[in-house]
Amino acid sequence: MAKDGTARGGQRVGSGRKSKALTDKIADGRLKGTRVLPEPIDIEGADIPPVKDYLKAAQKNGKDLCAEGVYRDTYQWLKERGCEMLVNNQLIEQYAMSVSRWIQCEECISEYGFLAKHPTTGNAIASPYVSMSQTYMKQVNQCWYQIYQIVKENCSVEFGGNSPQDDLMERLLTARKGK
Repeated sequence: MAKDGTARGGQRVGSGRKSKALTDKIADGRLKGTRVLPEPIDIEGADIPPVKDYLKAAQKNGKDLCAEGVYRDTYQWLKERGCEMLVNNQLIEQYAMSVSRWIQCEECISEYGFLAKHPTTGNAIASPYVSMSQTYMKQVNQCWYQIYQIVKENCSVEFGGNSPQDDLMERLLTARKGK
């Protein structure tokens, strides 16, 4: 602590040894200091919690919002790895909504193009959908990194393979076809 009361110096953010995945620690036989969650008892319940209405809301352009499908796929992926109770449902909902909004922006770019008309001068300007698409893609990646980090740190089985993040382009292309 400096004389003026501010905290300066110290360890930089992100520096230091990176934490290993739980599966790597189990494979190496180094479980010291690692909390392995006990296997849950058999509990019967719903496969996927009910999807909120705003993830299924009708859109102004008449097309379906694909957030419900993204939510179900992501939750199912988490459930297969036994991590569905560790990830907050709001984070999954935020991820699903960001993916669906990104797809909407990409559809608008395909429909209207990369250029737009300035409202007062009439000159060509960059389409606002391009920057919105980039913003939503950034949100998608941030949400996915949070979800994946939780799975990486807590999953005691192999967590690789196809993930909902891998299917984004496929989802975009099927949304254009209206499937």
